[in-house]
Parts: sequence; C-alpha cells; structure tokens
Amino acid sequence: MTDRTLLDAEEVAGAGLDGWALRDDALLTRLVTPAYAVGLELVARIGAAAEAANHHPDLDLRYGHLDVRLSSHDAGGVTRRDVDLARTIDAIAAELGAEARPG
Repeated sequence: MTDRTLLDAEEVAGAGLDGWALRDDALLTRLVTPAYAVGLELVARIGAAAEAANHHPDLDLRYGHLDVRLSSHDAGGVTRRDVDLARTIDAIAAELGAEARPG
C-alpha cells in the first residue's frame, strides 16, 4: 500500500480516529477551543505539521472552534497521509486543550 492508496470506510474506521468522521471522501472534525487565541495557535501548529508532511488540510477558524477537513486531492479521497495527519492534529489539539466534536 502506498501513501496514495485510497482507504475504504472499514479501513478508516479501523484506524481508531476518535473525534473524526468520514464524509464525502474526507475526514472531518470540529475542534472546540477554549479561546480564540487557542484556535489561532492550532492553525499555526497544524500549518507547520502540514508543511512538514507536504499534505495540507482545509481549515476554517471561527470564534470557538476550528473545522478541519482532510482529503488527498491527488488520490480522490482518504489515504494513509490523511490518517497520519489526523493523528498529529489530535496530539496538537490535546496539548492546547481543544476538544474534538465531529458532526
């Protein structure tokens, strides 16, 4: 399996990504933040991790939350790269006290 191989719903479910939902060929989560500054810090840290991985999520920062959408556009869906970056985002969110609430 390459990092561009599409994962099916069962493989994504088996990845153990609590707080993420698979919808429309993408992984989605909402990270609820205790303050707007925490959301800004989340964006900065996720951006740095995305650059390091050369894999870039869609981020939508609002007061009180950050929506994250992961999809491998070049593959047309969710791949191992998305799962790996989701895990990294989970770790960053936990460090900053943000809570995942998908849906």
